Amino acid sequence: MSKTVRLFIFMLVALSLVLAACGAPAAETVAPAETEAPSTDATEAPAATEEAVEELPIMLPELVEPAGVEGDIITAGSSTVFPVSERMAELFQQEGYEGNITVDSIGTGAGFERFCVAGESDISNASRPIKSSEKEACQSIGREPLEFRVGTDALAIVVSSQNDFATSISLENLAKIFSGEIKTWNELDASYPAEAIKVYSPGSDSGTFDYFIEAVLAPAFDKDADKGEEALLGLEGVQLSEDDNVLVQGVAGDPYAIGYFGYAYYIENAGTLKALNINDVEPSQANVDNGSYPLARPIFIYSTAEIMQEKPQVAAFIGFYLANLDDNIVDVGYFPAPTNAIYSAWGAWYAAAR
Repeated sequence: MSKTVRLFIFMLVALSLVLAACGAPAAETVAPAETEAPSTDATEAPAATEEAVEELPIMLPELVEPAGVEGDIITAGSSTVFPVSERMAELFQQEGYEGNITVDSIGTGAGFERFCVAGESDISNASRPIKSSEKEACQSIGREPLEFRVGTDALAIVVSSQNDFATSISLENLAKIFSGEIKTWNELDASYPAEAIKVYSPGSDSGTFDYFIEAVLAPAFDKDADKGEEALLGLEGVQLSEDDNVLVQGVAGDPYAIGYFGYAYYIENAGTLKALNINDVEPSQANVDNGSYPLARPIFIYSTAEIMQEKPQVAAFIGFYLANLDDNIVDVGYFPAPTNAIYSAWGAWYAAAR
């Protein structure tokens, strides 16, 4: 059975389930609520229709087959989503795409600014849902953001592989380190070295930074994310970078350093880094699936129906992206999204691209 035929069957089943679930709530996510709640209607997929299902075999090939697709594509945003989008862009080109595709790693916030304010990108990569303020900025330039869930990231809390004493940390103690309440390793545990903890963090334009503030620091400040952010940004000696590779190198080179970033960057550098268990729970597929790992979050790409219709190459790339997630998401270093979230993404794609 050819890949195209298998994709036909998958899509027919997927969209039939979308139809069956019409009116059901959007897929449950594992990220905590943001201080500024994301706009719900920006994240709901357009409902699939019976006509869409009937037309699918006719429409599908030209929308997901890279061969013969022309025209440039610009994507920008999350450094966490970057490895996935980079992989998909490479595969798209290898399988016949004839245009140029740009994948910029600039952080989720900066990505939404480029997408919603400057209107310069076709796809925005994001490690958190779009905020209502960002959606309003998009609408002010005539863009209605459309969300596609592409996977799940387990935020990795990492130390150097040279660190031979720390193996696990609680969320409470993690917050104390990144707010400056705990400054040396022996304050964390008397058996640890009396050495200063060197803290590495993504910069404030990063969706990973936003997520860490909400999931780790806000609870330590009575759910006040602003105070948590102020504490981290004001931490003496903190090293901030929008480039996760800079964070990797910094932590790997110092046995007394600690940092955090997307799981894919840990996997890529597992020889020089060690991931700490959180609340004694290991970051793994099983623990992400059963909800026991406390720092798991959804990852997304965004576009609009108007962009996908005006630029068929963008619709083709997003369709190709969704069609190839199963074969690549784990290999890149992330975890698959829940099945119903992928079905919803396909429904959104088809309703927008047709």
